[in-house]
Amino acid sequence: MSELTATQLLRLQATGKATAAEIADAFLDTYRTREPKLKAFVSLDEAAIREQAAAVDAKRAAGKPLGKLAGVPVAVKDVLCTKGVTTTCASKILKNFVPPYDAHVVERLRAEDAILFGKTNMDEFAMGSSTENSAFQTTRNPWDTDRIPGGSSGGSAACVAGCQAPLSLGTDTGGSIRQPAALCGIVGMKPTYGRVSRYGLIAFASSLDQVGPFAHDVTDAALMLEVISGHDKRDSTCVNQSVPEYRKTLNDPVKGLRIGVPREFFDKGLDSEIESSVRAALKEYEKQGATLVDVSLPHSKYALAAYYIVAPAEASSNLARFDGMHYGHRTAQKADLIGTYAKSRGEGFGKEVQRRIMIGTYVLSSGYKDAYYVKALKVRRLVKKDYDDAFATCDVVMGPTTPTAAFKAGEKSDDPLAMYLSDVYTVSCNLAGIPGLSMPCGFTKAGLPIGLQLLGKPFDEEKLLRIARMYEAATDWHTRRPKV
Repeated sequence: MSELTATQLLRLQATGKATAAEIADAFLDTYRTREPKLKAFVSLDEAAIREQAAAVDAKRAAGKPLGKLAGVPVAVKDVLCTKGVTTTCASKILKNFVPPYDAHVVERLRAEDAILFGKTNMDEFAMGSSTENSAFQTTRNPWDTDRIPGGSSGGSAACVAGCQAPLSLGTDTGGSIRQPAALCGIVGMKPTYGRVSRYGLIAFASSLDQVGPFAHDVTDAALMLEVISGHDKRDSTCVNQSVPEYRKTLNDPVKGLRIGVPREFFDKGLDSEIESSVRAALKEYEKQGATLVDVSLPHSKYALAAYYIVAPAEASSNLARFDGMHYGHRTAQKADLIGTYAKSRGEGFGKEVQRRIMIGTYVLSSGYKDAYYVKALKVRRLVKKDYDDAFATCDVVMGPTTPTAAFKAGEKSDDPLAMYLSDVYTVSCNLAGIPGLSMPCGFTKAGLPIGLQLLGKPFDEEKLLRIARMYEAATDWHTRRPKV
């Protein structure tokens, strides 16, 4: 049962072939068996899960209306606040933080009768591409437990790929949903900036962060997007725009589909097996009547540099609140005010978080702001214009999600720049604020998943999901499950 999709689980309950309690028990059994190998979760309350499942079954027995996710387990990245449940951002500085409220997306899950199935591991404060920066543990890739699952939402990706949960929520600041989805062989989607409320999301970079779903297939991703999208007045960046019923049109093919293929995404650094699988996927689209259009994103070569100025600058500002005074870790060493700040932050933050705070503080400092931060914002605008120009000639931009398949744990730990290059194809999407999706399109000879990335126009998630479904319907990559 734990290998089924959310849609299949909903059907089992609707036809009386399974109860929410039976589904919860099936996933808890898989969790107990696989968690020692995968280390995907930082916390999970079995009693609370059973209680939620029993409430759904009671509601069904009483004939009351049920939500869209009734009885379906959904894991939540530990950067999203959950009322009464520890939310740590995988950091020592928030080790004992228990929020008094739910994030907006968690409220939505509860309203649709989902079973909140634990908090997932991540790179500390969402800063990383491998989930090795967690203060607690390194999550493993279900396809090869010697390898990383990607990051920063590595726990959310690994638990779905490893069938510990059929759905999960992650966050994407520079590729942190799409990159781990690609490396774990599942579907991951970053919505348009403003499509989903960030209320209750502990911020890394406020102008880039966006919450999105992980799922086994495009149908489940569409279902999750329906649930979490929509206006929230508590988030001033959340756009007041109606949310389509994505699943209604999901199987309608896009006629006259024009696919933009950026030459910059097939340059040096791209693994040959990745390129081969992505080009095979493009040929499949051609078989279905799509036209490939050569496009250029000339400023994409500067996107990674611009991202690693803008994101740390915002992180420097956002993480200033964690000072050992208001909440979070406080040093036990005696010191004056400034000393307490310094010691608390030094003990509470990991190396990568400290590195990014230092970079961000530097690029915002007097004498350097114009040279670095302001220039990066100008590059960001040019990156957005590149996509605007591309979408004038095509409906979707396609290419690889990552330059390589999953690498071994510890392989890039001592080389931050090599680690940053894992996001080379994903960061421009966040800078431009457009929606992006990664879906499986093959495997390497070593049996590691390969991801195809689809990028769409702002608030055009409905078409993006339809385009993704066209390929998925013609292939079986999404049906494969790892033997953990």
